[in-house]
Amino acid sequence: MPFTVTPTALPEVLVLEPRVFGDARGFFYESFNARDFTQATGLQVEFVQDNHSKSARGVLRGLHYQITHAQGKLVRVVQGEVFDVTVDLRRSSPTFGQWVGVHLSADNHKQLWIPPGFAHGFVVLSESAEFLYKTTDYWYAEQERSLLWNDPAIGIAWPIDFEPQLAAKDAAARTLAQADLYE
Repeated sequence: MPFTVTPTALPEVLVLEPRVFGDARGFFYESFNARDFTQATGLQVEFVQDNHSKSARGVLRGLHYQITHAQGKLVRVVQGEVFDVTVDLRRSSPTFGQWVGVHLSADNHKQLWIPPGFAHGFVVLSESAEFLYKTTDYWYAEQERSLLWNDPAIGIAWPIDFEPQLAAKDAAARTLAQADLYE
């Protein structure tokens, strides 16, 4: 298997760790292979869009989701380090309103599978970070929602000692009690 898969405290959110081949010249790993992904996770997904962002230290992006056209995401960092967070927004789920956070970095090569029905965001811990992610549906601006990053009802323990830099839409995000949710 080219990578190992470990469920998180939210069992449908998975950490994927690739098999990395390295020597004095550098490293190589296969970051995605549909056949191996299906075999290792039991999931058959079709990715339709790849996104790439670069952010400075202290930038917090999220927590984003689309209320219709919900996106599954396979995320990773190719430069720097982030603390990546996922929140279950499915009312019928036994883990509704719970969150999980994972350190993703260019050094640890970890990837995170976030299924549809979850909000997602990250904060940059290094000087800057480049973040790549695949999505299972397209982006629709009118369907995008933001969940408040510091909602006390969720209680995310962000590993930061500073006030993060937010986009206007994230600063004006809704709390879990106000948010549009999935069934």
